Amino acid sequence: MLKKICLILMISSTYFINARSQQRDYAFKIIPLGVKGGDDESNLSSYLLAPKGSNSFICLDAGTINAGIQKAIDQKALKGVSEEIQRRQIKGYLISHAHLDHVAGLIINSPADTSKNIYGLSSVLNILRDKYFTWDAWANFGNEGEKPQLKKYTYTTLEEEFSYPLAETEMRVRAFELSHGKPYKSTAFLIQAKDNYVLYLGDTGADEIEKSDKLSELWQEVAPLINTGNLKAIFMEVSFPNEQPVNQLFGHLTPQLFFSELAKLQNITTPEALKKVSFIVTHRKPPVKNMLTIKQQLRVLNAPGFKLIFPNQGKLLTIN
Repeated sequence: MLKKICLILMISSTYFINARSQQRDYAFKIIPLGVKGGDDESNLSSYLLAPKGSNSFICLDAGTINAGIQKAIDQKALKGVSEEIQRRQIKGYLISHAHLDHVAGLIINSPADTSKNIYGLSSVLNILRDKYFTWDAWANFGNEGEKPQLKKYTYTTLEEEFSYPLAETEMRVRAFELSHGKPYKSTAFLIQAKDNYVLYLGDTGADEIEKSDKLSELWQEVAPLINTGNLKAIFMEVSFPNEQPVNQLFGHLTPQLFFSELAKLQNITTPEALKKVSFIVTHRKPPVKNMLTIKQQLRVLNAPGFKLIFPNQGKLLTIN
C-alpha cells in the first residue's frame, strides 16, 4: 500500500513539474479578441500580444475590443474588468489597414480608453484621421485632423525599413506594405521581443493575383529569422474557400493561395526550421459553412506538415 501511495505521489509530482515547465516555456502569449473577417461585429480581427511574463499588450488590429476582452475574462485568459483591461493593459494599437472590421472596436470604445499610440503606415493613419475620427462621424480623439482635437490618441507613423519601439512595452515593430486588392494597401508587422519575433499579416492578396511582389519581398526579409529559429509565429489570413472566384477575392487568400505563398517561403528556408513556426490562421469569413470548409481544405492541403493554429476568441495561445 505504501509503495502504491509513493508511486502515485511520484507521478503527480512529475506531472506538476512538467505542467509548470510547459507554462514557462513560451516566448509570446496571444489573446484573440476577435478572429473572424466579415459581418460578426462581436468577433472581428483583433489580437493582444505580449512577451512572456508581461501584461503590457500591443493590440494587433482592433475590429473587436470590449466583447473580446469579456470573452477572454470568461475563459480566464484575462483577469479584471473589461474597461480597465482596455485602459491599463493595452498599451497601443498596430493597425494594418483601415477597413471597419479591423478598426471598429477601437473607434466605438475610444471614449472609455486612455491616452496611447496608434501605429501604422501613413496611408492607414490618414484614413483614421480624415474619415473616422472626425466630428461628423464620431469625435476626434486624435492629435491631428479636425479641431477641436481631443488628443487621446497619438498617430505614430511607421516607415518601412525602420524598427520602432512600442511605448510602455518590451517590444519593437517593423512595418511592411502589403497589397489588398489594388490600389488598396495593408500592412505586415514584424514584432520583436528580445531575440524572439512574431509576424502579423493584415489582409492580403496573393502576389500572383495582385500582380505584386509584396509577399515575396516579405518572405525574403523574414526567412533568415526562420532559419535561425527566432521567428516563432506567423499570423496569416485565409478569408475564402478555394471555390471563391478570382474576381471576387477582393484582396484575400484561399487555402490554395495560402500554400502557394508558403511554397515560396519553403524555397528559401530549411524544412526543419519552417516546421517549428506556428501559422495562426486568421480572418476566416462567415457563414460558418465557409469557415469549416476553409479549415478542412487547409488540413487536406497541408502535405508539408506545417503547424496550423485556428485561434478561438478569448482563448489564450502561448507560442514558443
